[in-house]
Amino acid sequence: MSNETNVTWHEHSVTRDAREKKNAHKGCVIWFTGLSGSGKSTVANTLDHKLHQANIHSVVLDGDNVRHGLNAGPGMLKDTHGDEFSNRFGLGFSAIDREENIRRIGAVAEIFAQTGIIALTAFISPYRTDRDKVRNTLKEGEFIEVFVDTPIEVCEQRDPKGLYKKARAGEIKGFTGIDDPYEEPVNPELVLFAAEKTPDILADEIIDYLKDKNFIGG
Repeated sequence: MSNETNVTWHEHSVTRDAREKKNAHKGCVIWFTGLSGSGKSTVANTLDHKLHQANIHSVVLDGDNVRHGLNAGPGMLKDTHGDEFSNRFGLGFSAIDREENIRRIGAVAEIFAQTGIIALTAFISPYRTDRDKVRNTLKEGEFIEVFVDTPIEVCEQRDPKGLYKKARAGEIKGFTGIDDPYEEPVNPELVLFAAEKTPDILADEIIDYLKDKNFIGG
């Protein structure tokens, strides 16, 4: 298929089925969403370790890490690419920049899933419509939305990066949960209560889901 820009989709000789058979498991996207400090990255990394130990191919796409490269901000890009490039392609934290941040990550996660890898994405991703757009790029059932449901009081108490303190002091504007909304998932595949259970137990809950849905062997 092509369009006015002459961009054509190329089929590859190694199919997704062939890759999944070799991996002995299916690819999918596990999308962790929740407030800053809710435990998304901790649970994602715990799950990644458990999957690796079980010889299951997985990868973690973490919100902070991705903003050091693919989704770097203007400040990071300025020295290497100049003002015009960094202002056009660098991503901040406005609503439209957050949308593009999630769009890019969704596209990368989809590529991993198509190659038979389980992609674990840990992003606040505060807007429901942005998450749903990623869901709609994948086959039914392959987008597993995991809501890490941790009360904001607990997140503020943890505050591992000191961001809530800065937001309360007015040093950070548009901070999710303080002066910018977080839209909770309506029908997530899983809800994790990270204030009540350990990351180990929560990771096992996700593994049980993956087994139940036949993404991995029981």
